[in-house]
Amino acid sequence: MGYYYLSCSTSMAATLFFGFTIFWLFPQSAFCMTRHYTFNIVQHNVTRLCTTKSIVSVNGRFPGPHLVAREGDRVIVKVVNRVSNNISIHWHGIRQLTSGWADGPAYVTQCPIQTNQSYMYNFTITGQRGTLFWHAHISWLRATVYGPIIILPRHNESYPFKKPYKQIPILFGEWWNVDPEAVINQALQTGGGPNVSDAYTINGLPGPLYNCSSKDTFKLKVKPGKTYMLRLINAALNDEMFFSIANHTLTIVEADTIYTKPFDTDVVFITPGQTTNVLLKTKPYYPNANFLMAAQPYFSGLGTFDNSTVAGILEYESPLHGSPTNKNKIKLFKPTLPNMTSTSFVSNFSKKIRSLASIRFPANVPQSVDKRFLFTVGLGSSPCPKNMTCQGPNGTKFAASVNNISFALPTTALLQSHYFGQSNGIYTTDFPTSPLNPFNYTGTPPNNTLVTNATKLVVLSFNSSVEVVLQDISTLGAENHPLHLHGYNFFVVGEGFGNFDPNNDPANFNLKDPIERNTVGVPAGGWVAFRFFADNPGVWFMHCHFDVHTSWGLRMAWIVLDGPLPSQKLPPPPSDLPKC
Repeated sequence: MGYYYLSCSTSMAATLFFGFTIFWLFPQSAFCMTRHYTFNIVQHNVTRLCTTKSIVSVNGRFPGPHLVAREGDRVIVKVVNRVSNNISIHWHGIRQLTSGWADGPAYVTQCPIQTNQSYMYNFTITGQRGTLFWHAHISWLRATVYGPIIILPRHNESYPFKKPYKQIPILFGEWWNVDPEAVINQALQTGGGPNVSDAYTINGLPGPLYNCSSKDTFKLKVKPGKTYMLRLINAALNDEMFFSIANHTLTIVEADTIYTKPFDTDVVFITPGQTTNVLLKTKPYYPNANFLMAAQPYFSGLGTFDNSTVAGILEYESPLHGSPTNKNKIKLFKPTLPNMTSTSFVSNFSKKIRSLASIRFPANVPQSVDKRFLFTVGLGSSPCPKNMTCQGPNGTKFAASVNNISFALPTTALLQSHYFGQSNGIYTTDFPTSPLNPFNYTGTPPNNTLVTNATKLVVLSFNSSVEVVLQDISTLGAENHPLHLHGYNFFVVGEGFGNFDPNNDPANFNLKDPIERNTVGVPAGGWVAFRFFADNPGVWFMHCHFDVHTSWGLRMAWIVLDGPLPSQKLPPPPSDLPKC
């Protein structure tokens, strides 16, 4: 499925030519590799909840294969589309420095890969180590097309904590008994909310709390007195999750490939698009018990949601290296999870996550700002077409927007249009820097809920320092929105409830050790502020990681212009870039 070879001839030659001095200064240069993977997009049957259906997957695996590399490695993934759906793959959280053609969102950085076509994703992992994930980035195909990205530290480099005994990816997913494509297509047609999922999954398995699913339970077998690193990934489509393991404390050590100041918690909160590495210290003795590891949703909006609970089982190896003689005598402990609407827990948890901000892993927060943006994010409505009955608010269609603009994806790729200077009729660059019609964003909802449909982008000069405030709106109910920015990490410098106050709130910003993320939850009925340097040329998508909100238009894109140096320019597109 994957192979790799040494591919650092330039670095190696430099090392050999200049001798030991250079090798001593850059010991890692001799160890970077090019890792090759082939992802065949196929259909195969899977049975869950006593229902068998055909799903789209990678290499017939659900969840998909692990993509493993080290910091500094080059990764080449050949994606071959053998299904009738168009496909594209996004390497979620990978910075893609000057490799925007490999980012993956359909109609943003590429046209999708059509049936019987292929595309070679080619990128280098620069300055990142930890956990990310890859997933389909077109319609709702990521419901089954996803898998972990595991980035190990460079050779001879260590973690800023004791090396764990073992590392295990834990992927939270969402399962529908019907085809998720039919679910979103029906919702877009009727204008109503989509049917909620039938189950949540851990590593593709729903677990014993669902009908007909005891045999489909993820089991984590551990030894006493060891430290395990769990690489938590929320790959669910539309739900933020609380996660806990009964009678065990977890230590947060990394979020979105950024090392954190370690802190202990009984419950982890994680939004779709986020990853969190936690250390699990097992009990020093065999406990003669099993422990549920459970996850259930945090829900802050209006309407319906899947309020079920997914569980796996933490099992200790018995001292006799075999199964206990009487399994009925083994207790099963269950964790206590927060109330599914506990906004206070989410707020307190999010504020605890801080960058390690050490000499070795500094937090280079922009201390001054060149460009400021205030973006409202939330739901709205679109008029119902004539001669149709719509199931959205007051007979309209549900929509979602940033600054009241519901982003319309073009029928060709934005990055190509930008690179070749062919924006005419495809997009404009007049996305508003702040709401055109300000109102009391978290107060009484306005009467007019209609949004504007357009393809508007923001242009940023290379390396400009940018501050974005994302403001939740109560137009159709306040809600926590996980916003994901492609091609960048950003520093989360502040958050709060109510309306952002530009005169007083910035005084409380954390410019010393804020967490750096690629996905952040905008508090329900509140705001979040982040900063970044626009150091990566290209066209970069920013959207809600609830797929239903993205489908409704809660998305936009940034154009970052080239810098003056050759290494700061976007190279030409690869020859096999898919055509629309």
